[in-house]
Amino acid sequence: MDARAVIEDGISRGRGVVERALDGLDDSDLAYRPSPEANPIGWMAWHIGRVEDMHVADLMGEEQLWTAEGFHERFGMPPEGDNFGTGNSLEQVNEVHPPSVQSLREYYRAVADRTDRYVATLSDADLDRELDEPQWTPRPTVGVRLNSLIHHVAHHGAQIAYLRGLLDGRADS
Repeated sequence: MDARAVIEDGISRGRGVVERALDGLDDSDLAYRPSPEANPIGWMAWHIGRVEDMHVADLMGEEQLWTAEGFHERFGMPPEGDNFGTGNSLEQVNEVHPPSVQSLREYYRAVADRTDRYVATLSDADLDRELDEPQWTPRPTVGVRLNSLIHHVAHHGAQIAYLRGLLDGRADS
């Protein structure tokens, strides 16, 4: 298996966790959180898509789908491309209200489709390309950035699955 195939597989597996965790939820479940300070299911699902959208758009040199496809309007949120959830205060988290499970899926799938198309074009040399991000030592490469996305989706996808288990009262979710 080459590096690109490993990345494709990792991204796909993480998405599967998220998709299964969202299956069967109704729109009101998106607000579920085990405590007032915890991030709700809907915020986490939104955040996963936003981070992937932001990173892949940056790697491609394109506009984020959040604004290019008007997803910010569908979510009733401002078009700010730099609001993707990382570092959000509790007040900012509480301002994110995805309108429906379906709207989250539509955004997430649009982002996933673009990511898949992008990754399919990458060579080993592309994956080794260093990013112009001097704030990091060593500077990340395209491959490192995509590996970070795999970790990010798996991390938050597992959190959603755990909350789903709490919501359902089951240990096997």
